[in-house]
Amino acid sequence: MGVADKDVISVSEKDTPLPRRSRRIRAYALTGGRTSTRHQLLVETLVSVPRYDPALSGTLMPESRSLYERARARCSIAELSVGLDLPLGVVRVLIGDLATQGAVFVHPTAHAYHHDTNVLERILDGLKRLPA
Repeated sequence: MGVADKDVISVSEKDTPLPRRSRRIRAYALTGGRTSTRHQLLVETLVSVPRYDPALSGTLMPESRSLYERARARCSIAELSVGLDLPLGVVRVLIGDLATQGAVFVHPTAHAYHHDTNVLERILDGLKRLPA
């Protein structure tokens, strides 16, 4: 098994429930009362784990660990929120923390290229090619 094979999550591993806290713990407690992050994380923003570190995973709190494990397969902020049944704001703050640590990579969205007309034209062309 190569290094690249270790980083791939099989469907069965991805669907394995990770330990979670009681629902009695409020969302703001998970973020320490923070509601924003320095990273721009839109619902469509994709995140991924550039280099999986099992030792780091073991040190994270359950919610962050779940996000870290799920982000091994590139997914959006919205998908993470729905998949883990966590509020979007909480996911944004926790992913922002992981991005600050360098644990996850935040892929640029079309919003990052809003002044680049070539990218906007490519997006528009792609949208026009979608079946009606």
